[in-house]
Amino acid sequence: MPTLLRHYLESLGIANPTGSGWLTVVLTFLVAAVATWRSVPALVRFALRVGWADAPNERRLNREPLPNAGGLAVFGGVVLALTVALLLRPNVLDNVLLKLIVILFGGSLMVLLGFIDDQYGLPALFRLGAQVAGALLLYAGGVRIDATFGYPIDPALSVGLTVLWIVGITNAINLLDGVDGLAGGVSLITAVFLLAASAQFETRAAATLLLAAVAGAVLGFLRHNLHPSHIILGDAGAYFLGYVLAATAILGNLKISTVWALVPTALFLAIPILDTTQVFFRRLAARKNPLAHPGKDHLHHWLLARGLDQHRVAVVLWGLTLASGTLAMRVQGMSWAVTLTAAAGAALLLAFASWRRRRAARREP
Repeated sequence: MPTLLRHYLESLGIANPTGSGWLTVVLTFLVAAVATWRSVPALVRFALRVGWADAPNERRLNREPLPNAGGLAVFGGVVLALTVALLLRPNVLDNVLLKLIVILFGGSLMVLLGFIDDQYGLPALFRLGAQVAGALLLYAGGVRIDATFGYPIDPALSVGLTVLWIVGITNAINLLDGVDGLAGGVSLITAVFLLAASAQFETRAAATLLLAAVAGAVLGFLRHNLHPSHIILGDAGAYFLGYVLAATAILGNLKISTVWALVPTALFLAIPILDTTQVFFRRLAARKNPLAHPGKDHLHHWLLARGLDQHRVAVVLWGLTLASGTLAMRVQGMSWAVTLTAAAGAALLLAFASWRRRRAARREP
């Protein structure tokens, strides 16, 4: 290996550049990307044939039925990539395999919940109850926010904060999925930043591999989801991505002694959080159920109303997510080398996906 490359990899926190650990992460990313990319066309044809599609509605901007089963491809790509990684390095996750299984099991429940809701519709309270159950599963499995305020009610606060975080981010990603490529792009950026941060700690190997698989699967999916899209994530995909990103962001037992201690982690997901917060309070003020009343009151609707097309709206909010992720990395003490590499990597991946989608669109009838 060239000396310059070895020094650069070491500056990114890779302790053994000549070892196979970081290559396994790269392979996991590539397997997820290729598997998802190649599986989507067949899924689109099948979904249209059986009616797994969203008709034009208040949330979506499509003018004809659009397959809503994209989450199945993303989930399948993630599981396949992680299976390959575990087969290649069966000992790498010995100490953290339980947490990885807990996250994937909870994620699969979110996929099932979202898929049923996509096809048949579920009451808002039922969806919320299932999401709370998924959050409690993570807490029981050791993926949690530990409140250390020094009060007797700290255990209860820990449960409450964990549930609020998991359920809030799960819904935030879902509510953001109103413009082609927006939720997927934001999830990709967030996954890359969280991957770069988790890779600095050997104890977060589970998060590192899982985030590599998620980033790869989303990249492969975006090839078909960017404007003009052929398929959308649906609730199944958005719930899965939100749940996994929320879980990996606190993997390793995030401990907070003040409310502000959660801010650095929240910065990774600042755009979905801000969007959901303003929608939540605006709908409450209008005496509407925030989870049961879709509408055109999101940040992307505000940008669309000012004349931007779908792709430009996505690019603007991707840019804001890159900025908030960069800030989050620096606040958490990450070096400029790691921070800028993550930001540049996410931007290049999105540029590549956009180029591929536009090139394909020119060849379509």
